[in-house]
Amino acid sequence: MTENKITFTSIDEYISTFPPEVQEILKTLRAVIKESAPDAEEKISYQMPAFALHGNLVCFAGYKNHIGFYPGANGIAVYKDKLTGYKGAKGSVQFPIGKPMPYELISEIVKFRVAENIKKAEDKKKKKK
Repeated sequence: MTENKITFTSIDEYISTFPPEVQEILKTLRAVIKESAPDAEEKISYQMPAFALHGNLVCFAGYKNHIGFYPGANGIAVYKDKLTGYKGAKGSVQFPIGKPMPYELISEIVKFRVAENIKKAEDKKKKKK
């Protein structure tokens, strides 16, 4: 049995599959991430928009009732006090559609993840020497 799963090749293609109001949220979220991590590379990972810089940085995805944001376990743990009003799991948080998106907080988390990945990459280089 073959499934008719959509395979996305770009973030633009992914975003285009959503209703206009959700597209606007996803486009703004993408811009916030790009601004917070200008050297990160855009890609599709697990059929979601993702950003990589010395490894995976963050991913995001649109759903019927929320926007999922995936900054990894540390990205959630460090900011857990600021994320208390949202559903989430070890490495993810759900921002409800219809409520204001916390773009400043998202930017903070992305910048934290950039610093974390750069430090990991530098530590790895030091070990090789």
